[in-house]
Amino acid sequence: MNGPTVIIIVILIAIGIFAVKDYLRRLAGGCCGGGGGGSVKKRRVSDRDPSHYPYTTRLTIEGMTCQNCVRRVENALNELDGAWATVDLKSAQATVRMKEALPPQVLAAAVRKAGYRVKTAPISL
Repeated sequence: MNGPTVIIIVILIAIGIFAVKDYLRRLAGGCCGGGGGGSVKKRRVSDRDPSHYPYTTRLTIEGMTCQNCVRRVENALNELDGAWATVDLKSAQATVRMKEALPPQVLAAAVRKAGYRVKTAPISL
């Protein structure tokens, strides 16, 4: 074998090793690599009276594959002051109720911090 062939083989082996490691990590933590295989604990919003939230928007979220993903997105949005979010995996949408209108960039940043992406511009309801 000549030099370039050996280099290509070494690169392919390295890629294979990283792919197997990533696959095993995802198996250990669920489909989204939740770490440790445990479920993500849901953050409860203390004020669950819809009449206290005059603003509502809907976000389409990209990258969610399981209930742990749903909880991560909900938790990230529920950490925002005055927000109450519910997320539906099947439709890949988050409904965010707000006591004061939050800018779309703030909502998108919270989703991004959780490891996901807002696919479309928020829709005010």
